[in-house]
Amino acid sequence: MDIKQLIGEATDYDKKLALEEKKPKSWCKSISAFANCFGGKLIFGVSNDNELVGLADAEGDAEKISEAIKTHLNPIPEFKLYFEKDGEKIFVIVEVLKGQQTPYYYEGDGQLIAFMRIGNESVPATPSQLRELVLRGSGESYDSLKSRYDFDNMSFTKLKSVYKQRTGNTFEDTDYESFGLIDEKGNLTNAGALLADESPVRHSRLFCTRWNGLTKASGIVDALDDKEYTGSLVTLLQAGTDFVRNNSKKAWRKVGDGRIEMPDYPDRAVLEGIVNALIHRNYMEIGSEVHIDMFDDRIEIYSPGGMVSGISLEGKDLLKIPSKRRNPILADIFSRLKYMERRGSGFKKILADYEGQVEFDETKMPVFEADNDDFTLILYNLNYGSNYATHANEDKIQGDTQDDTQGDTQDDTQEKIIKMIKENPQVSTADMAKELKIGIATVKRKIKKMSNVSYVGSGYSGHWEINE
Repeated sequence: MDIKQLIGEATDYDKKLALEEKKPKSWCKSISAFANCFGGKLIFGVSNDNELVGLADAEGDAEKISEAIKTHLNPIPEFKLYFEKDGEKIFVIVEVLKGQQTPYYYEGDGQLIAFMRIGNESVPATPSQLRELVLRGSGESYDSLKSRYDFDNMSFTKLKSVYKQRTGNTFEDTDYESFGLIDEKGNLTNAGALLADESPVRHSRLFCTRWNGLTKASGIVDALDDKEYTGSLVTLLQAGTDFVRNNSKKAWRKVGDGRIEMPDYPDRAVLEGIVNALIHRNYMEIGSEVHIDMFDDRIEIYSPGGMVSGISLEGKDLLKIPSKRRNPILADIFSRLKYMERRGSGFKKILADYEGQVEFDETKMPVFEADNDDFTLILYNLNYGSNYATHANEDKIQGDTQDDTQGDTQDDTQEKIIKMIKENPQVSTADMAKELKIGIATVKRKIKKMSNVSYVGSGYSGHWEINE
């Protein structure tokens, strides 16, 4: 193993200069986080600035590390402990496997804490994340659990009619259980509650807004269209796709005796994006909903909960990310309805749809942003900045003017972000979004592009730093 190559990573690995026997929490929290998330490696003998120092007594430290894990981790995760050399220097590596008996707690000093891996830090799990860990450890999912609602009070006419329309088959009474809408005792599951015509799950809503311009900044007209939808997930999906279609234009270009139609957004990419947002969201996260925000140049589809595995998509090959289903029953039902595939190829379809468009511009490739907290899909308007005629009164998209405005807006927004950080280094992205009148996901995306801005620490105890 090349130690230098390994320490170039961040999320999948952590490092310690030496074993801190009297402060086991300082490194056991990384063991807990790796086991609760997607596994990882903890290397002893590497300094904070990635200098390869090695250990004076590697064998003795290895025994103490093994004993500390057995003492302070509950339950004890699967791990491998081995030595690596770099010249005369010896390192101890603890490789932690992704656990199945989650949550894995750090136990010590009168504390019992489950940690999660976010970026290059191990932080305490939020209440929502802890509930998900408990479910994962029990082998169950939220959508499979018995709901607190009565099946006899629910109707499923929307689900039945769409099933008949898209498959040609009639929904039978036996399908309620085979689909997972009720359990073997006839109790309504959470999946059933989410798919009922008048879904009683209050936070299962869809907010759609067509903003006037490139940001949510106030102006003469803030929003051109604004809708809030409730009901069955099938209703939300159809309403979301209709909203995008009604607020989009379809450009076209003459060719020979006909013309080539060029929609703002590929229909299948929009469908896949909304399906993923509704099906894979974290329904245990109360107080947040799925949002579709349309701007002149893009659509942002936001879903609470982030990636199931907790990984960040930054720097990852999207075509090689394994499919993980947070709500397998919902995913199976929408597969039966032919809205999605069991193979979890939504990312590939979205990317392929864009690449297959006439006059495709690679700079408009969809962007996926995800972490433990939320998931945002950004679909760029393929016609933004072009001069193709549209079906709406032969209007033209004035690319030069809008591009200049977009650039000025982005630069101005970044300057405002820097100003807020200088005034309050602990300002949250939520407060930034509120002040700037844009989405939190947009704030995060802009900060990622600002190489002179970094966040030091974690959670509320951390702070922003600006490298002049």
